[in-house]
Amino acid sequence: MARIDRIWPEPASDLSDDDLLEQTRMPEGQRWLRMNFISSLDGAATHEGRSGGLGDPADRRLFELLRWPADVVLLGAGTARIEEYDDLRLDDAAVRWREERGMPPHPVLALVSRRLELDPASPVFTDAPVRPIVCTVPSAPPERHAALAEVADIIETGDEYVDPARLCDELADRGLRHVHSEGGPSLFGSFLDAGVVDALHLTLAPRVEGETTRRITAHGPAAPVGMRLASVLRAESELLLHYVRE
Repeated sequence: MARIDRIWPEPASDLSDDDLLEQTRMPEGQRWLRMNFISSLDGAATHEGRSGGLGDPADRRLFELLRWPADVVLLGAGTARIEEYDDLRLDDAAVRWREERGMPPHPVLALVSRRLELDPASPVFTDAPVRPIVCTVPSAPPERHAALAEVADIIETGDEYVDPARLCDELADRGLRHVHSEGGPSLFGSFLDAGVVDALHLTLAPRVEGETTRRITAHGPAAPVGMRLASVLRAESELLLHYVRE
């Protein structure tokens, strides 16, 4: 298991999974939406086209742990395709941890897609331990809507584009109050603009990618948001940062 130390606020060595879960927990009884991203030192969101190319075992360890307390894992459809997502199925340790706390064994996977360019035969749907949710708009192609409705619950919010605030309301109405999002940049940009992002977990990979046009936010108007540093973790030369909204 990849070693992760805490640098700040209280230094500690070789944190256990329980330590990391406590360090990154979401507030109980409160709606909370957090984003999880990785970036190179010069701001690149991907290596050879995929964010997974920037990660290492420590980043992957935290990536998996951050799913444990989530009611729902939120993801843009484009990111699901690029990163080659399959079914959202937690391991046995995660399932035990959740069940001990009265939670369902697995979080719900929610995919955001305005045009519904998703394959109903994908393992994301066919192997899912919990019926996924697809978030879209009324103008989405009706034939794709009908096909996906066979394998997922469809939520329509917004008009031309998915409305992040309304989407969060819809998820909360289903009891899905703790939202953990794994991107991508377009989704992050739109959710920042809507003012619904409460926290950011950002891994700084110890590498410089050079010229790139892809950052962790994209396709949104300028939406400055003040963030407060909550913790700094370290795995060799890699930093794992946790910020919460001011």
